[in-house]
Amino acid sequence: MKVKFSLIAAAVISVLLWSCSTPTNINYFQDVDNNSVLQAQNVTPIRLKPMDQVSIIVNTRVPEVTAMFNVPYYQNRIGETQSLTSGVGSNIGNSITANNITGYTLDADGNIDFPVIGKINLAGKTREEAANFIKEKIIASKQTKEAVVTVEFMNLGFSVIGEVGRPGRYKIDRDRFTIFDALGLAGDLTIDGKRENVTLIRHTGLNDEVYKLNLLDAAQVYSSPAFYIQQGDMIYVTPSDKRIRESTVNGNTLRQSSTWISMASLAASIIALMSRYRIKL
Repeated sequence: MKVKFSLIAAAVISVLLWSCSTPTNINYFQDVDNNSVLQAQNVTPIRLKPMDQVSIIVNTRVPEVTAMFNVPYYQNRIGETQSLTSGVGSNIGNSITANNITGYTLDADGNIDFPVIGKINLAGKTREEAANFIKEKIIASKQTKEAVVTVEFMNLGFSVIGEVGRPGRYKIDRDRFTIFDALGLAGDLTIDGKRENVTLIRHTGLNDEVYKLNLLDAAQVYSSPAFYIQQGDMIYVTPSDKRIRESTVNGNTLRQSSTWISMASLAASIIALMSRYRIKL
């Protein structure tokens, strides 16, 4: 009887230890130590695509020339559309401020219709390349010998869903945007998000490319083409098994230590009663 009781007790203790064990799949970069050097192998800055929207601001020394190359209308604070050349625009240091300037949307072929110059193809260019390309076109037009061109992203973004703090769509505001920048904006993974199973879906023309990322493995993340985010990317963080079980009734009940303590107490009571009344197991 004592032997059987000991075996039962040992089994209950083992289960309790298992249910209270510390998970090992929470910390990022488990393959990194103090001497590690991490370097991205696929450095891919944001390049413009059809249907992307950008703002383009041109500044020159001559206000009249500056106005020629900027979008001729802007939306003021009370919602009225007014001309930049009507004297309403704000000129500071012979340049028009970027506030309230409307944007350009690349058409299906990646073109925009730019003032004075006409159609310009920006598809496949980075912000810097687009700015330099437009500057060359402006100088070639012989309207001015020098110009400062600023290109900014307007509608470029990505989506994060699944087990993160703040799922949603977020804006890309710089040329290089990593997976960790994206997850940081979304409030990081929750404790129930699988660090070893993050999926990134990238739309490329007619097809979608799917990448799997293991955030526990820094080398794998830094070598992935998905390390740098592109406009339109969708990131999905897979829920843990515990989180999935929570969607069912009593899904995690048997994994809670309190449940096993109650079961152990019940088993001990039954064994004590059986011993008292000398009931053989």
